[in-house]
Amino acid sequence: MKKISVLQAQRSAYQPKLPPALTAGAIVKAVEGKATTAAGDAAKIKKLFPASYGSPEVTFKMSGASKCPAVNVAVILSGGQAPGGHNVIAGIFDGIKSLNSRSKLYGFLRGPDGLIKNEFIELKKDIIDAYRNTGGFDMIGSGRTKLETEEHFKATQAHCEALKISALVVIGGDDSNTNACLLAEYFKSRQIPIQVIGCPKTIDGDLKNAHIETSFGFDTACRVYSELIGNICRDANSAKKYWHFIKLMGRSASHIALECALQTQPNIAIVSEEVAARKLTLGAIVDDMAEIIAARARKGCNFGVALIPEGLIEFIPEMKKLIAALNDILAKEAEEFKKFKDIADSLDFVRSRLSKELTKVFNSLPAGIQLQLCLDRDPHGNVQVSQIETEKLLAEMVDKRLKEMAEKKQFKGKFSSQSHFFGYEGRCAAPSNYDADYCYSLGYTAASLIGTGYTGYMASVRNTTQPSSKWTAGGVPITMMMNVERRHGEDKPVIRKALCELEGAPFKYFVKHRARWAVETDYIYPGPIQYFGPSEVCDLVTKTLELEQQKKKK
Repeated sequence: MKKISVLQAQRSAYQPKLPPALTAGAIVKAVEGKATTAAGDAAKIKKLFPASYGSPEVTFKMSGASKCPAVNVAVILSGGQAPGGHNVIAGIFDGIKSLNSRSKLYGFLRGPDGLIKNEFIELKKDIIDAYRNTGGFDMIGSGRTKLETEEHFKATQAHCEALKISALVVIGGDDSNTNACLLAEYFKSRQIPIQVIGCPKTIDGDLKNAHIETSFGFDTACRVYSELIGNICRDANSAKKYWHFIKLMGRSASHIALECALQTQPNIAIVSEEVAARKLTLGAIVDDMAEIIAARARKGCNFGVALIPEGLIEFIPEMKKLIAALNDILAKEAEEFKKFKDIADSLDFVRSRLSKELTKVFNSLPAGIQLQLCLDRDPHGNVQVSQIETEKLLAEMVDKRLKEMAEKKQFKGKFSSQSHFFGYEGRCAAPSNYDADYCYSLGYTAASLIGTGYTGYMASVRNTTQPSSKWTAGGVPITMMMNVERRHGEDKPVIRKALCELEGAPFKYFVKHRARWAVETDYIYPGPIQYFGPSEVCDLVTKTLELEQQKKKK
């Protein structure tokens, strides 16, 4: 028998909370709202999804209905890991069993690829029970293959029909749920009786809107990062000799950096969306950081903590132009570039192809970053932005700027930096009580959507800042969240990413307090996630969600 930790043994007994409509089982009454539209480009979305577009939003209420026929359901995990995925699967399992004890659940292995290749296992009670309230996606694995071609759809149909599967649940982010919607449209338009339901997953927090309060995993990941940041803050305040530059996950949006700032109150936290809105240059960002460091030095505090979102580089207008130009140059002249054996010659070749403006930006970067921009490319020839060590880039540039300031008598302190990247540490953590409850409810809601006959919907659980007795469950048509974006020269339907709103309550709260946090040592030390004890310690919600919901109630 595989050994498990004492904590996992205790957590396996935890029974997640459910919205009232689901506590009597997955047999519910669906109350439909008005016909829906799209997040943008409604006419185009309607044309692309004629069978699904305009479906109503659904809210569940308790029902006294009798048991339903047995159903065979399949589930896939798609994309990167996020805490709570196993509880979504457990919720689906318990939900379909409440519909009919003879219902079966299958898991396709390694994400969409397993669905295409027909690699699966039946998920029985012993497997489900072993993974309740645990982190990771190791029950069935995940993958990044996209379900988007007719060949994929036909393979999915064939493999589902062979197992007599009448519903597929896709647990994933915005791209994965977009693909789920495409698959649902394919089946529905051809009257193929296979339902497709989505569940909102991503630690980045950028899959949310008026109908989806948050994506699962965001709460736990931010608590893990905030614990680590708090530890670093304590160390900084103890040693009093280092500035810590911490990069956090979040390439497309800065939700994680903002949430962790709200939880720990560091001296500096950059929000990429603000950088883009203010059209800040890399030099301006460095200047702002250097000024804060100098201000703290004048108080005798030669230490501090700075949070940096992973995707910052792509939000700086001049860097975005530089990356686009490098992608173009190194795609068109790849063979010529490969001829250079000497690094200096390679960089000179790149400079000779850049405009005067972009050459200046390129030359302002540390040599190591210049090399990363030119040498580290993905299979398509593009710069691997997520691998750029932005934390080290800023630390080096700030160091250089402070030395310039010291020569002008504008900085009289000491500066020594440490760099960190907190990323994978948070993706597979054991879920917080919030994520354990929320994920289980999402899975149960997906089962209810299956039981009530819906397809092309995303499971929705709302009002989660309140006690579970006030939570509501239902479904939202995925087409309602979509707009059209131009990708690779074609119009593509996609779920609109939720960026940090500069007029939103969380960012406004941050702006109101950041000047004080910058110069004061005003750190908060959240400590590790608590699973046992008073509700006010264990059943927390993110600061982001708390502030957003407070504003809605006013």
